[in-house]
Amino acid sequence: MSKILVEFFYDIISPYSFLAFEVLQRYKPVWNLDLKLKPVLLGGIMKSSGNSPPAVVPNKGAYMATDLKRLQKYFQVPLFLPDNLMDLIMKGGSLNAQRFITAVDLQKHEYLEPISREMWLRLYKTHKDITEIESFQEAGKAIGMDENTLQNALKSINDVSTKQRLRKYTEEALEYGAFGAPIIVAHSREGPEVFFGSDRFELLAHVIGKPWLGPVPTSPKL
Repeated sequence: MSKILVEFFYDIISPYSFLAFEVLQRYKPVWNLDLKLKPVLLGGIMKSSGNSPPAVVPNKGAYMATDLKRLQKYFQVPLFLPDNLMDLIMKGGSLNAQRFITAVDLQKHEYLEPISREMWLRLYKTHKDITEIESFQEAGKAIGMDENTLQNALKSINDVSTKQRLRKYTEEALEYGAFGAPIIVAHSREGPEVFFGSDRFELLAHVIGKPWLGPVPTSPKL
C-alpha cells in the first residue's frame, strides 16, 4: 500500500507540538505514514494570523499548565513546563533554535527528527537553554551528530538559504490556514485535511481510514 503523506509544521517552543511529534513518530509504521517534518516560526504564524499566545490571557495560561500536566501523563512524553516559560516565549523566543534545526535539516536530513526531539527535551525535560550556540553544540553532540555536519549547521544558522527555508515552511503553514502550532496536514484523494494541535488524532485516524490505538500504540495495555 502507498504511504499516506502527512506534513507536520512545528516549533519547539510549542509544548503541544512536542506531544503531537511523538505520537506521529509512533504511528509512522502503524499508519504507514510518509511524515514530512517542517520547522516553522510560531511567532511569525501568530503575528500573521493575528493570534496571541494562550498564556497572555491569565485564565488560558492557568488552564494550559493544568492541561499539559494531564497530557504529559496521557501521551507518556517527558514534558514538564519550566518556571520561566513565559520569559522564554516573550523574550528569548525560538528563532535561533528553529534556524538551527532548519540548518541541520539542510545539511543532513536524517538528523532532523533526533535534533528536534533533543531540543524539546532540553526545553521541557531538563530545562536547559535553547537560544545560544553552545546549547546547539551540546544538542548536536547529544544525538551523536558528526562533527562536520554540526559545525556546518552552526555556521549556516544565519545564511540566506536557512532563513528562506524557515520562511518557506512558515508561509506554507499559513497558506493551510495556520494560526498556531502544531499543524498536521494529511493528504488524501480528496485533498489536504488540516488539523490543529495535539488532540485530533481520533479524527485524523477516521479521515485517513486508520485505527486509533491510543497515544502509545505498542503499549501492552491496549
